[in-house]
Amino acid sequence: MHLAALHLHPVKSLRALSVQSARVDRDGIVGDRRFMVVDPAGVFMTQRTHPRMARVGAFLEGDSLVLRCAGFAELRVGREPDAKAPLVSVSIWKSEGLQAEDCGRAPCEWLGGAIGAPCRLVRIGPAFRRSAKGAAPDGGDTVAFADAYPFLLTSEASLADLNGRLGSGAVPMSRFRPNLVVSGCLPYEEDTWKRLRIGGIPFRGAGPCSRCAITTTDQETGERGVEPLRTLAGYRRDPREPSHVNFGQNLVHEAKSGVLRVGDPVKPLQK
Repeated sequence: MHLAALHLHPVKSLRALSVQSARVDRDGIVGDRRFMVVDPAGVFMTQRTHPRMARVGAFLEGDSLVLRCAGFAELRVGREPDAKAPLVSVSIWKSEGLQAEDCGRAPCEWLGGAIGAPCRLVRIGPAFRRSAKGAAPDGGDTVAFADAYPFLLTSEASLADLNGRLGSGAVPMSRFRPNLVVSGCLPYEEDTWKRLRIGGIPFRGAGPCSRCAITTTDQETGERGVEPLRTLAGYRRDPREPSHVNFGQNLVHEAKSGVLRVGDPVKPLQK
């Protein structure tokens, strides 16, 4: 088994960025979900309720975040924290009162036009700290603006099994927005991994990923349908939480530094 693809999402719920290698820090992949779009009250915004977010590409070029969307001139925002930036209290699900840096008026207006809703762009800075869901007692497991965990893993075999059921309506892996895509395992084998090593970085499983309407959103156009969620609901319901439809495995990295590379061996661990 090996790492077949590596993705990061510079801005939460905007389009994904595929890379060949990436550094890892305490919060996950460097550059992954270090920016977030929030509404005027500071509540996170996603494609669940704003599918047009899928139309916006987010790129990392040197010290800049670059936003691109058809019909708009590209916008550049500094990636590094700014001591002069005002702090904004933001929330992600049950994580409330998080301190993030406001990126200013220009991205506010640009994103508002692209998404079609009033919003602001915020960035992680020194004042931000957030524990991952189910974090270890020592407080060492942290996460950026992701929903709950720093990594999401899927497999090519699981997608192939799903697409076999969908037939002519096959969907790309981008619908599931993973960080890590594994090749060489059996369909849904990733569900069983309690611990694994990818390259030189050990991970522990943090439970299945319950899917939502984002999987039904075309990640190029923002158009929404009913698949693959309808088909997944027929055979991937969580036996403990029947309202949850699972695809992929959440992970927490046990080593808080290192480098991941496409082609890295993937090895489930016994302990």
